[in-house]
Amino acid sequence: MGKATFRFYAELNDFLPRDRRFRDIEYAFFGTPTVKDAIEALGVPHVEVDLILVNGEPVDFSYHLEDGDRVAVYPTFESLDISGISSLRPRPLRRVKFVADVHLGKLVRVLRLLGIDVVQPDDPEDEELVRISQEEGRVLLTRDRHLLKHGKLTHGYYVRADGAVEQAREVLQRFDLWEEVRPFTRCLLCNGSLEPVPKEEVLEKIPPRTAAWLDEYTRCRSCGRLYWPGTHYRRLNEMIARVISGRPGGRSSSEGEERAG
Repeated sequence: MGKATFRFYAELNDFLPRDRRFRDIEYAFFGTPTVKDAIEALGVPHVEVDLILVNGEPVDFSYHLEDGDRVAVYPTFESLDISGISSLRPRPLRRVKFVADVHLGKLVRVLRLLGIDVVQPDDPEDEELVRISQEEGRVLLTRDRHLLKHGKLTHGYYVRADGAVEQAREVLQRFDLWEEVRPFTRCLLCNGSLEPVPKEEVLEKIPPRTAAWLDEYTRCRSCGRLYWPGTHYRRLNEMIARVISGRPGGRSSSEGEERAG
C-alpha cells in the first residue's frame, strides 16, 4: 500500500468534510491510481481544479501517484491564464459563457438580465449538458457535484450560494465578469441579443397606453420577444444594484427594457 499527502487550497475545501479542510490529508492507495482519480475520491470534482503540484512540480490529471508524494491542488481561475505551467485543460476560455442545469432557473434569469451569455436546455440529460459545454465552450453551472465529475467535462463550476442574487454575484466574482455586465441586452426567455426596433414596426404588439407615451423599444433577435421600460423597471434595476454591490465602484444601470404584456 502506498500513501500520498494531499492539500487542497481556497474554495476546493468546500467539497471536503469539515475535519479535512485546510489541512494535510493522508491518502492510502493500492497500485498506481491517477491523481485525478484520487482527487475525486476525496470529493473534489476535477473541473474545479486548475493546477496540481506533486512534490513542487506541475502535473496533469494522468499522473500516477507514487508512495510518499505530496500533492497540492489549486482551484480554477478562468480570469487568470496559467497555461504555461498547467496542462489540465485543452484551452483556457477567453470568452466566458455558461450552460446551466435545470435547477438554476432563477440564476439564469438574473445572469441574462445582466447581459451574461447563459443557455439552459429544457430538462436535459447529463450527457446533453456536457455535450453543450464541450461543443460551445461553455462553463457548466450546477449544484450537482456528481455531474461535475463527468469524465468528459472540462469546464464546470459548483454554485455555492442559495439565493439567485447571491449566486449571480458569486459567478461574477468567480469568473471576474464585472466588465462584461451589460444590463438589459439579452432576452430573459431565450438568451438572444436585444436590438432597437422602430416603434412603427411593432405598434400592433404594444398596449395603446404604452404606445401613447413611449417611443423606444427593443426586440430579441432570436425569438422576437418585445421589451420596453415597464412597470417592473425599478425592481429590476434594484436587483441589478444588489448583484453588483460587491464590485469596486459598482453602480446600477440607469436604463433598461421590460417585456411587453
